[in-house]
Amino acid sequence: MTSHAAMEDAQHNKQPKAVWAVFFACIIAFMGLGLVDPILPAIASQLDATPSEVTLLFTSYNAVMAVAMLVTGVISSKFGTKMTLISGVVVIALFSTLGGLSNDVWTIVGLRGGWGFGNALFVATALTAIVTLSNNGTAKAVILYEAAIGLGISVGPLLGGFLGGMTWRGPFIGVGVLMVIGFIFLITLMPAGDASSHSTKGTRTSILDPFRAMKHRSIVVFGLTACLYNFGFFTLLAYAPFVMGLDEHGIGLVFIGWGVLLAVTSVFMAPKLQKKYGTISSMCTMLTLFALVLIVMGIWTSTQWVIIACVVFAGALLGNNNTLITTAVMNAAPIERSTASAAYSFLRFIGGAIAPFLAGKLAEWYSPNLPFIVGGVFVLISVVFVFVNQQHVHHVDDVEVH
Repeated sequence: MTSHAAMEDAQHNKQPKAVWAVFFACIIAFMGLGLVDPILPAIASQLDATPSEVTLLFTSYNAVMAVAMLVTGVISSKFGTKMTLISGVVVIALFSTLGGLSNDVWTIVGLRGGWGFGNALFVATALTAIVTLSNNGTAKAVILYEAAIGLGISVGPLLGGFLGGMTWRGPFIGVGVLMVIGFIFLITLMPAGDASSHSTKGTRTSILDPFRAMKHRSIVVFGLTACLYNFGFFTLLAYAPFVMGLDEHGIGLVFIGWGVLLAVTSVFMAPKLQKKYGTISSMCTMLTLFALVLIVMGIWTSTQWVIIACVVFAGALLGNNNTLITTAVMNAAPIERSTASAAYSFLRFIGGAIAPFLAGKLAEWYSPNLPFIVGGVFVLISVVFVFVNQQHVHHVDDVEVH
């Protein structure tokens, strides 16, 4: 009997090939974020652009992604999960390669917007697909998704630093090549009739659904919290490379440390914190610590080792928080997960769109210290916002039953 129960448990824990196809494609997709980061100063130098102009690479990317998140549900319901994922991969490959062939920073900014649209198609659908197709429940599925993000982000800077050391164009074209690999994974391993498409069969998806989802206070609370948190996240990601005083290889190595800690904590530490202290308490603790790290970076901006140490340590805080908040959103409201993800992601990426450009401008107008201070203040505001709205989000730990 015990043996039979063990076999059933093993069968339950065995993920379908479709989940692994999306998982590997996610790793490759999120390599794109880390690949580009080490070459930001090189782009500014070689294309005669200011830091604020180069940070627009993140602004256009996140702004388009935020808006595109509102239509991913409609596209996915019309064309199916597999076709939507493949379309996202193709769009990313096309626009990243074109970016690598461009000679003007404003052209690259525009192409990054197209890249953001492809990422929106892929990211929103990938999260929904992994959660829906997984045999292990929402919490473990989100951990798998965050593990893919962490692995992609941690490996990306190493490859970006290596390719960027040869030419800043290398990482852009490298993303295009990696997306071809992701395309092959999805085509060969993911069946056309997957469970995620069956789950939405017979239901009509409207472009207004994400806005209707915002009637649920919990979705708005987590979305705006992530929006404020992303002010700090993208300030660190887009602006820190400019004050490190390192070349492409050096920046890549720093962000490898950052990405490894992000990956490890998102998979191994976040679930333990969630179980022991609860999602909301753990999330607020991580956000508070991250805000303090940013403020430390703002005070000692000219001290190289402080900036490097803070960036690496921040990876642990971000890994924990990403898993905690993503799990919470999936359990926040009794609506389709794809709709919840679209509404949340729309709000979240607004912060990611504003923060990089604002950081560059604050540095140009006032001082190189101010972007980190402002980012830290925004993250602290997110903590206050969660505390004020605790009654609307405390239920998220009661939803997950698997």
